[in-house]
This record gives sequence, C-alpha cells and structure tokens, in this order.
Amino acid sequence: MSDQADGPRRTVHGRRRGRPLRKGRAAALETTLPVNEIVLPAAGGQLDFATLFGRRTDQTWLEIGFGGGEHLATLAARHRDVSFMGCEPFINGMASLLVSIERDGLDNVRILMDDARLLLAALPDRSLDRVHILFPDPWPKKRHNRRRIVSPAVLDQLARTMKPGAMLRLATDHEDYGVWMLRHLLDRPEFRWTATRADDWRVRPAEEPETRYEAKALAKGLKPIYLTFLRR
Repeated sequence: MSDQADGPRRTVHGRRRGRPLRKGRAAALETTLPVNEIVLPAAGGQLDFATLFGRRTDQTWLEIGFGGGEHLATLAARHRDVSFMGCEPFINGMASLLVSIERDGLDNVRILMDDARLLLAALPDRSLDRVHILFPDPWPKKRHNRRRIVSPAVLDQLARTMKPGAMLRLATDHEDYGVWMLRHLLDRPEFRWTATRADDWRVRPAEEPETRYEAKALAKGLKPIYLTFLRR
C-alpha cells in the first residue's frame, strides 16, 4: 500500500524481513494472510468492524507490534468472543502468527502487516476496549527517540479510539523507554495510571501471557516494567 497524500504516512523503521521463511510459514503468508488481512479504506475512511470480522462484537482488542504473535494468539484462543486486531511490519513475526491462526482456528483475529499508525487513523471513535504495546523497539539513541511508537501523535489516536474505561497496557525492559512511557502518559489527562504499589509495575499481570521478548529480557537479568492505564 502506498502512502496517502492527505492521510498518515508510513513511518516503519528498521528491517522488515529476517531469516528466510520455512516452507510452512511461507505458505501461510500466501493462503492465510489474505483471509485475515485488514484492508485499509481510502484516506479519510473508517473500518467497519462487522464487515471486517463477519460478525458483531462487543469487545475489540488491539495489539501494536505483536512480534512473533504468541501473546496475541494465546489471548485470541482464550477469548473467542473478543475480536482481535494486530499490527506487525516484520514479515517473520507475521508468518509465525499466521501459523498459529491456522493451527488453532483463530477466526477472531485480523492483522495488518504495516505501520500501526495507518490502522489507528482508520478506526472509529471509541471503538477499542483494550490496547497492548508490549516490548516495542526502544530506539535507544537519542537521535532516534522520535521513532518510538509511544508518542504524542499515537496517544492522540488512542485517546480518540479507546472507549471510556478501556485499558492500555504497556511493557518494556528498557529503563529509559519506561520513563519515557510514563512521562508521556502522565502528561495526558485522558489516561489514568492504575498502579497503587510497586508490584503493579514490577510484575506482569497474571492474566497476561508471557512474550518471547520478556523471556529474553529475564534471561539476560533485565527487569521489565508493566504499565496499565485506563481511558478516563
């Protein structure tokens, strides 16, 4: 999809492909992606969830940057009555999730292999019940900080698209990015931090599946933080 002249522009940075795909994953890209892919409307248009999912749903959750898809797939299998959307520009991660969708029959998942900002711009107001941004690329060099997905522009879109009371859950193993996330969220009157004790940000919420990035961080001796905010 090409950039829209009068809409948000694709701003994905870094590589989009890793190791060559195994046969099964390559096949999933050919057969399963077209069935589950989110086709964005023309600039200024909005997605219709009933058409996208082929059903009406009371709950819609979004994961921005789902990596290998293990977190999204686990939640989708647990909550078959919830409609899930996921964004991931990395082809290898997308292929991994597609294999899980095939294996587990996850007909409640729709995915975009592109910049999440493009999807956010196409979502209706007050349409999301939960959003996950877990272990995003920290872009640690100061000159690259502007590439971070947690940004004023993205928070503007989340404030618009999240329902009152909707949950925003973030995680990172990068200390500077954790401070960055907190600073940006606490500056926003639309969001309320739910933490009341240290364990609320030091321990992964029990209902959240572990991601491979969290496992790697813990294996390195890093201490991830977990932040939960509610849309006021």
